[in-house]
Amino acid sequence: MSTPQMSQEEPVSFKTWVGVFGATLGAFVAVLNIQVTNSALLHIEGGIGTGGANGAWISTSYLIGEIIIIPLAAFLSQVFSLRRYFIANVIFFMMFSVLCAFAHNLGEMVAFRALQGIAGGVMIPLAFTIIVMSLPPSKQPIGMAAFALGATFAPAIGPTIGGYLNDNFGWQYIFYMNLVPGSVMLSALLWTLKPEPMRLGLLKTGDWSGIATLAIGLGALQTVLEEGNQDDWFGSPLIVRLSIVAAIALTLFVWIELTTAAPVVNLRLLKRRNFGFGTFSNFFLGFGLYGSGYLLAQYLGQAQGYNAQQIGTVMMWTGLPQLVIIPFVPLLMKNFDNRVLVGLGLSLFAASCFMNIGLSQDYAADQLLIPNITRAIGMSLVLTPLSALAMAGMERANAGSASGLFNMMRNLGGAFGTAMLVTFFSKREQFHSNIINSHVSMSDPATLARIAELKQAFLSQGADAVVAGQQAVIAIGHVIRAQANLMGFADTFALLGMMLALGAVSVAFLKKAAGSAAGAH
Repeated sequence: MSTPQMSQEEPVSFKTWVGVFGATLGAFVAVLNIQVTNSALLHIEGGIGTGGANGAWISTSYLIGEIIIIPLAAFLSQVFSLRRYFIANVIFFMMFSVLCAFAHNLGEMVAFRALQGIAGGVMIPLAFTIIVMSLPPSKQPIGMAAFALGATFAPAIGPTIGGYLNDNFGWQYIFYMNLVPGSVMLSALLWTLKPEPMRLGLLKTGDWSGIATLAIGLGALQTVLEEGNQDDWFGSPLIVRLSIVAAIALTLFVWIELTTAAPVVNLRLLKRRNFGFGTFSNFFLGFGLYGSGYLLAQYLGQAQGYNAQQIGTVMMWTGLPQLVIIPFVPLLMKNFDNRVLVGLGLSLFAASCFMNIGLSQDYAADQLLIPNITRAIGMSLVLTPLSALAMAGMERANAGSASGLFNMMRNLGGAFGTAMLVTFFSKREQFHSNIINSHVSMSDPATLARIAELKQAFLSQGADAVVAGQQAVIAIGHVIRAQANLMGFADTFALLGMMLALGAVSVAFLKKAAGSAAGAH
């Protein structure tokens, strides 16, 4: 099997492991910052004097910057050298984090968050690239397990950290926090990454038309996905225009990348069976990761009235078990087919969503514990073996481009997932509200009896007869909305479970890859 290959591998030095740690820490912090502001958004909005729909751009701008730069990171790291480019972006990330804390208005915050997202987005694919390029095949699952902690644990724990820092120190410390891991990763990368010459000549022959169409297309698409639901999707002229821009730009991008000799993103890699289907499964993983986090937080806030810190405490149980499980995944990969692990993980993830379809007013923190732990186990089992399967046989020359494409699709899956779930929930809530209302009639004896009971309760509290009657009807309306809300969330959890089950089915199309992410090197 792989014994002869493993016997030829040189032992991995402590210095190399420090470099891998620094790189994966960067990926963790970059992913963490996608979610960490969400639980403190109202406080940030108050601090910079904005709110409502405009405040959503605090998160949206970071995501746009991150999702645009991820597929470009491989090319730019070749131009400026991996060491210079990675280290420079760690410094920029720390700098823009501090500037976010000092922002005085929405314009400044959006600009600094976008630049923070660009710097943070670089760290995600480059960490993946460093794992593939610096570790031998037998050790790559360990590096990818560390990377998985960032990709799956960070979104789960982000709201908890953000809520704690906001409630105990102030929202500015959500951004100051980045200075601590930033200093650690900067020290690690300065010591471990080898100096290489810059290749500025690549700028002259760069695929600039591909870069331009990708940036425009992804920027427009991300804005559509983030803002579409609150702007009534295609009922908004802005969303229509941005959708047309995204469709044209991304179509041109695909055509350019498939016809140019030196594409900035090598889409031809998707023709490879494992990388293509692995990337497809990674899209569904992103759908589940970010979609489930958003859905659970909304359910706890809207249906159960939880505050930010309470939501973080409940969601913590989708993260903490991963700290225990993920370190053992490389050992599981030695004893089980990676496809089985990925399929099992996605199936458990889907099952955890189906567990939440029986929602009621009494279904809160205690009832969510088992589904959340099940979700955590499923998340833990997916990304490391999926990365190994997708990257099996990938040449070093293509590692950077493959990493950018693989990680971009997970983030795109998250963007599509969140937008789809938000829209689906609003439609299903409206549907159930209409159905319930059609059965509530002022001529229905049961309805009249309930109104009479409520009216009597309000009269006993001191209200006059007219006001008590109005309050009774309003109370009935609140009950209807609350029930429709619960049913809408239940339907949306079911949809998420079905999407994850579809991702599990796609694993069947993957070929077995021996041992590791580079098993065929």
